[in-house]
Amino acid sequence: MRAATCALAAGLALAGCMNLAPRYEQPVAPIPAAWPAGAQAVEAPQPLPDWRAFFQDERLRALVRLALANNRDLRVAALNIERAQALYGVTSAAQLPSIGATGGATRARTPAGMTTSGQSRVADSFTVNLGFTAYELDLFGRVRNLSDAALQTFFATEDTRRSVQIGLVAAVAQAWLQLAGDQQRLQLARETLASQRQSYDLIRQAHALGAQSGVALAQSQTTVETARGQVAAYEALVEQDGNALALLAGATPPPELLPAVAAVGGAQAQPSVALLPAPPAGLPSSVLRQRPDVLAAEHALQAAHHDVGAARAALYPRISLTATAGLASPSLSSLFEAGSRAFSLGPSLSLPILDGGASRNAVRAAEVQREIQLAQYEKTLQVAFREVADALAERGRLAERLDAQRALVAASARSFELAQALFKGGSGSYLEVLDAQRALYAAQQALIGLQQSEQANRITLYKVLGGGWQEEEAAAAPSATRG
Repeated sequence: MRAATCALAAGLALAGCMNLAPRYEQPVAPIPAAWPAGAQAVEAPQPLPDWRAFFQDERLRALVRLALANNRDLRVAALNIERAQALYGVTSAAQLPSIGATGGATRARTPAGMTTSGQSRVADSFTVNLGFTAYELDLFGRVRNLSDAALQTFFATEDTRRSVQIGLVAAVAQAWLQLAGDQQRLQLARETLASQRQSYDLIRQAHALGAQSGVALAQSQTTVETARGQVAAYEALVEQDGNALALLAGATPPPELLPAVAAVGGAQAQPSVALLPAPPAGLPSSVLRQRPDVLAAEHALQAAHHDVGAARAALYPRISLTATAGLASPSLSSLFEAGSRAFSLGPSLSLPILDGGASRNAVRAAEVQREIQLAQYEKTLQVAFREVADALAERGRLAERLDAQRALVAASARSFELAQALFKGGSGSYLEVLDAQRALYAAQQALIGLQQSEQANRITLYKVLGGGWQEEEAAAAPSATRG
């Protein structure tokens, strides 16, 4: 027993004497050192608010909570964390010996022709042992690097889940805005259809009295039929938007969580459903490195460094220990008596000599994979910078576009009113009325789209800056200390 204990202590002391993994240093961010011109920056970097504070509409907040509780993509991401944690537990357990107890009893008969006495013999054997089998002395860090790689993979999975959650919150808000916009477009199309039907009825009556030509009657009817088709098209879009929301939420949203239909105003903007986040001041890399997808890519790069260390360690000798200590006796009654103690110790050594270059090719493959992960990490940072730059570029011109579009709607409405007045007074043609009405309808539709884009830009900017994240409504995810 003492010999086995000493062997175990010696193995633990020798384990982890060397680490062949390349030293990790955070790569230099391959992105510009400043935000693009026109970016709105605050004086001091501040964390973005949590989505509960960011979204100002209570119906939207309730819908996001519903999605966080039921969305299947987020549920899969949470289960992936549990799986990664379990796999890390498997690899980290290999750093310690696996100790087990065994017991056995055998009876063997030796034929008379095989004994020195010329008589057959029956021998009994009873054993009870405690020990470990094939415990690798991690002299070159192979096992430890495999464990560290699994830990970094676990961290990357955690960050991936955070990224999925931020993306889900943004997707729900965008789909909610899309539904609100299409509802407004549908309302505008229905109001236009009602107005055109009234005009058609008046022209038809005037035509019956000979006051209007058949051309004006036909032109009026074409506008009615066109408006009918647009109403049907927007009704289908509203239904599809509802289906998209149901998929994101993982359940059919209650009617009270859907957006209310806002009035189509000429100069009135839609109420804000989200705050306007400002990009933090300072280097973009210091901000974007905190995005979950960037953090996940960096953990994948760190895991690749450890994989290189494990592959390099495979080029060196591998020493394993097998040791047992226990009791052995030819009879069960004397198994636990003095003098029945037994032990065995069997170290083994393996060293690849001729393997056709497999080990060295494995090292090269691990080193190339590390370069691949580095390129992917740099690409993730570049994509993040571009997403923020695009959102800022759109942000800087939305206010001017909205002002211009509201002015266009007001001018188009005035033109339509004048064309109607001239037509009713007999000094204008109905074609002028139709042209003015089409221009007004197009300007109103464009205003709805721009107002929706302005709100969507706030959500996009919030998402690409990393978003605020809490997991109270989501399934609890396991965590570990990052080192």
